[in-house]
Amino acid sequence: MRTVRVLVRGRVQGVGYRYWTERTAGDLGLTGWVRNRIDGSVEAVFSGRAADVDAMIARCQHGPRSAVVASVDVTDEPESRAPGFEVLPTG
Repeated sequence: MRTVRVLVRGRVQGVGYRYWTERTAGDLGLTGWVRNRIDGSVEAVFSGRAADVDAMIARCQHGPRSAVVASVDVTDEPESRAPGFEVLPTG
């Protein structure tokens, strides 16, 4: 199991990035959350099998079709066992 916090910068708000993240993480069987940040970035926490988390990180490099990703910063976090995946309010 692996849990990471991801910060995605670029044109990632107003392009469906959060909902793409929710759907993609669900397809990979990951748990966690995603939210827009006031600074214009998108922040997410992904938890699951290490290979699936790595696959999600790779997909975040591109995001949905309308996104333009400038960078993806990844930080390992303590393991999380929260159920499901949710979209949180902007923080």
